[in-house]
Amino acid sequence: MEFLIRMASGWFYLSCMVLGSLGSMCILFTTYWMQYWRGGFAWDGTVRMFNWHPVLMVSSMVVLYGAASLVYRLPSSWVGPKLPWKVLHAALHLLAFAFTVLGLIAVFRFHSHSNITHLYSLHSWLGITTVTLFACQWFLGFAVFLLPWASQWLRSLLKPVHVFFGASILSLSITSVISGINEKLFFVLKNATKPYSSLPGEAVFANSTGLLVVAFGLLVLYILLASSWKRPDSGALTDRQPLLHDRE
Repeated sequence: MEFLIRMASGWFYLSCMVLGSLGSMCILFTTYWMQYWRGGFAWDGTVRMFNWHPVLMVSSMVVLYGAASLVYRLPSSWVGPKLPWKVLHAALHLLAFAFTVLGLIAVFRFHSHSNITHLYSLHSWLGITTVTLFACQWFLGFAVFLLPWASQWLRSLLKPVHVFFGASILSLSITSVISGINEKLFFVLKNATKPYSSLPGEAVFANSTGLLVVAFGLLVLYILLASSWKRPDSGALTDRQPLLHDRE
């Protein structure tokens, strides 16, 4: 059994190295795209303010969200009190949500500054739905799994729902990013000199960024679903550890 645990831990950390590389590349590629082809960054309501939107959304709703989702897959979380890992899980998701809000502010201010209609595209509908589900997921998780009022029966009932929506939100985030990349390319590559259909360098780079996002998300989902990397069920007593418990 100890050998199997060590082997599972080794494969997990190897996967985490690959995941960290993919996540870093997702953020760096998105940042480079906005800096090199789209004019860089500002916080002034112009298109350069919009450029923060893809960077912040990829960083928060994909990379940071994915990392936060894997907290309970860390082998060091398999033993001992669960409360510190619950707090870390919630804190990382809250940080991701804060960056998400900044990303939304960037795009809404740009639309207002440029007299562009809000929330008219499928990408925007997917995005706002994903963020709304994320907010509900976080508040429900905080209220049920961290605060001491919820019964063990309620926690056991809602845990599969929480896990399902966690994976679903990540999947929706990836879908939103892919549709956003495509929408941006259609908007900016539509003149006769460099249409999207001619696949200029920007299109190749942005499409490659989208593939990196998909690869990152699929690896996160694989790790979440791999039974050998799930925290062993230590029973109801250790699973119910409310926030600020006297013995924690």
